Amino acid sequence: MAKVKPKKSLTTDPPEAQTGPADQGRELLEILESRFHSNMNRHPDLTWAGVRARLEAHAEKLASLHEMERTGGEPDVVALNAATGEYIFFDCSEESPKGRRSVCFDREALESRTEHRPETSALEMAAAMGIVLLSEAEYRALQELGEFDLKTSSWVQTPSAIRRLGGALFCDRRYDHVFVYHNGAQSYYAARGFRGSLRV
Repeated sequence: MAKVKPKKSLTTDPPEAQTGPADQGRELLEILESRFHSNMNRHPDLTWAGVRARLEAHAEKLASLHEMERTGGEPDVVALNAATGEYIFFDCSEESPKGRRSVCFDREALESRTEHRPETSALEMAAAMGIVLLSEAEYRALQELGEFDLKTSSWVQTPSAIRRLGGALFCDRRYDHVFVYHNGAQSYYAARGFRGSLRV
């Protein structure tokens, strides 16, 4: 009796299932390289070859960069720490990253709300991503490289003395000036997210 060959399955894995970590890493590097070359004003004295070599030597940082990219931050190199050899990435999206908005400042602020709690907070999300919020000084340095947050705003690092009293700081750019404001740390808005930095 002749053996019957099993029929080939007509089903295939979805595209996302076929994409492994290596493919995602290559795709991310291509995105970062393209952005690097398209915005040389942010790093006129640096080369992509140097950045790529550093990323390959510290591949564990790619996960954080992937999350920055996935949440709409459009990370790019803004500086090199000559003392440590670290390249510094900031979120350089025109507006506050879309995937990080409607969050209060930190867990304490979130838990202080009796109703309408957001899903998470800026500090928690940043920690999970392996990045830190921009400081006020870093935010101002970013604004020297372009015009950001013309329609949105971004939480920034807040001094503990202010935070202890229930407040938190955020920044934006309006009227061609960078402004720093205060708000209750428990507040959250659809037009406010946060920008982060990553050292590689």
